[in-house]
Amino acid sequence: MELSLPRKALVTGAAGFLGSHLCRRLLEDGYEVTALDNLFTGTKRNIEGFLANPRFSFVLHDVTQPYWGQFDEIYNLACPASPVHYQHNPVETTKSSVLGIMNMLDLALKTKARLLHTSTSEIYGDPLVHPQVESYWGNVNTIGVRSCYDEGKRCAETLAADYRREYGVDVRMVRIFNTYGPNMHPKDGRVISNFIMQALRDEDITIFGDGSQTRSFQYCDDLVEAMRRYMELPRAEVDAFCARHALGAPVVNTGNPGEYTIRQLAEETLRLIPESKSKIVSRPIPADDPKRRKPDISLAKELLGWEPVIPLREGLAKTIGYFRAFVSERGSK
Repeated sequence: MELSLPRKALVTGAAGFLGSHLCRRLLEDGYEVTALDNLFTGTKRNIEGFLANPRFSFVLHDVTQPYWGQFDEIYNLACPASPVHYQHNPVETTKSSVLGIMNMLDLALKTKARLLHTSTSEIYGDPLVHPQVESYWGNVNTIGVRSCYDEGKRCAETLAADYRREYGVDVRMVRIFNTYGPNMHPKDGRVISNFIMQALRDEDITIFGDGSQTRSFQYCDDLVEAMRRYMELPRAEVDAFCARHALGAPVVNTGNPGEYTIRQLAEETLRLIPESKSKIVSRPIPADDPKRRKPDISLAKELLGWEPVIPLREGLAKTIGYFRAFVSERGSK
């Protein structure tokens, strides 16, 4: 009887927050996983539980440099994704988006691998359309302090679409809205990790302006489920979907359409950490900070039969549990 070999997946940015959750899911699904990361923002702590698995291998590698291997599926997640990290080294951030996707597209072209590229809701900028739909072109500052990330991701989408049109690469894209969960970096500057760490340390919870800006928060497991469903679809089905909706490339929003103000998030965080002595304080709004952010996920519902199932309170509780353990292990510093 012929034995079937496990499918092989390459994950870039694998030691990061989302990459580590994707690796876990792929291993659970029986894949052989090669994990690439230069550990600029990722950490081996996120993947140490996989290192003993014979179907998992970690490679210290920067995606701005070419990489070779034979894979069935490529998941391109490599790029600093929080303002603290990408503004610290903006040139490298743009390079990781642009050169990184080029190298992965070239690999997919040569090996006929299917490629999933993780884009971002940041390509919509400070949107003038609400909620945001995939056909919206965005309202983005090309030379601002956030532009290294926003424009890098926009250029990556362009390259992915053109490799698909010109060379026939089987590429799919997800525009990820605010996502959270265990394995987030405690100092990544994202609003949920900021609020939880501040509350656990009895520090002031800082909101910008009056906290009326809105975000939509998606738990990491919901996102990974969408990514896996997308990659399981036959190409013919994806191509037909694009033609039906006049999409220039197979790109869908992935996020939770539940919309919360930043102040509501701060208040919910304090309710879930009742022992905290933190108070909510206001700070000036940073440059180019979007006022509203909410995905329209109609296309993802139709194509993937998917929508988020984990409510904010449940996901926050799990994330707080992770950070409690982190603070307990590492102390308050």
